[in-house]
Amino acid sequence: MSGVKSYKELLIWQKGIRIVIQVYKLTQSFPKDEIYALTSQLKRASVSVPSNIAEGFGRQTDKSFNHFLNISRGSLNEIETQLIIAKELGFIQDENLYNDLLSIIEEESKMINAFAKNLK
Repeated sequence: MSGVKSYKELLIWQKGIRIVIQVYKLTQSFPKDEIYALTSQLKRASVSVPSNIAEGFGRQTDKSFNHFLNISRGSLNEIETQLIIAKELGFIQDENLYNDLLSIIEEESKMINAFAKNLK
């Protein structure tokens, strides 16, 4: 990570922030009785992605950073699963936003995998 002074410079962190924003937009149309259930779970999992990237960067060892990247990947899988559930339950109103979010998640997962391989 030579030359990188802040986690904010990392594309994986930036894309993680984009996922958070997209999740928040998508869940705005969820039923109000889901606010403490699926909506909350999706928001927490999405916030976990860039947060763990930032925390891992701050640990300043490749081994520790890799651990937090694994947590971020797990959160991406969690988001994807919860989005599929929300779609099956009919909570998704914006099909384009849903598909865009799934694509961003797939890209982010690949980017994190490549980044983690470079750390080893």
